[in-house]
Amino acid sequence: MLSYAVLIVAGLLAGALNAVAGGGTFLSFPALVWAGVPPVAANATATLAALPGYLGSTWAFRQDIAASHRLPPLLVIGTAALGGGLGAFLLLATPGEVFSGIVPWLLGFATVIFALGPRITALLTRRGLGKPGVVAVTLTLMIVTSYGGYFNGGVGILLLAALGLLGMSNLKEMNGLKNLMSSILSLISVTIYVAAGLIAWKHALVMGLACAAGGYLGAALFRRVSKPAVLRVFITLVGTVMTIVFLVR
Repeated sequence: MLSYAVLIVAGLLAGALNAVAGGGTFLSFPALVWAGVPPVAANATATLAALPGYLGSTWAFRQDIAASHRLPPLLVIGTAALGGGLGAFLLLATPGEVFSGIVPWLLGFATVIFALGPRITALLTRRGLGKPGVVAVTLTLMIVTSYGGYFNGGVGILLLAALGLLGMSNLKEMNGLKNLMSSILSLISVTIYVAAGLIAWKHALVMGLACAAGGYLGAALFRRVSKPAVLRVFITLVGTVMTIVFLVR
């Protein structure tokens, strides 16, 4: 019962965090490992658990997505699908022992990017790179979505930073597109994970339902509250602690 309680709480918070700014995997992935799921399977299960939250928050941001005209819809959908698939196949090719050694560095990288995300985006915007072409947009989104297919941690803030680099500034519109791409890449990667037998189904069901509720509530709350500074500090602290824990392990 304690394990399920931890999974439910982690799922609710992870869904809400993913809807607002990303970083939910900092909670869901360690919770699954703590519950006894091997790291590679925990990564795959955390991605599946996050999927309902992504879908719920995408629905909550549907008006902002519909109002966005900065990126071609087919380009967004296509790159997210292809990137998610490439990342998932790369995970399947990574031995469990190797992935366990990579995890702390992935968490650390995602934490740093998350903490510095707004500054990185502002810096890139000030550089005046001009309006990027289709090739630049495709490559940028492919790199980030491939990372998301391989390891879901921090993909939200990486997508926000990428969208900022591509010239977007409306945070609600960016969050909507971020959640849409997260939904697509997760759907594709999860399909591959299921076929490979990597999902811990009992854990995924409990956490997935909690993530769905947290995703919708988090998105609805964010559309009314536009000051996520405290939340960003909290996520950064969680990511830092989890990085240290996995390094020690």
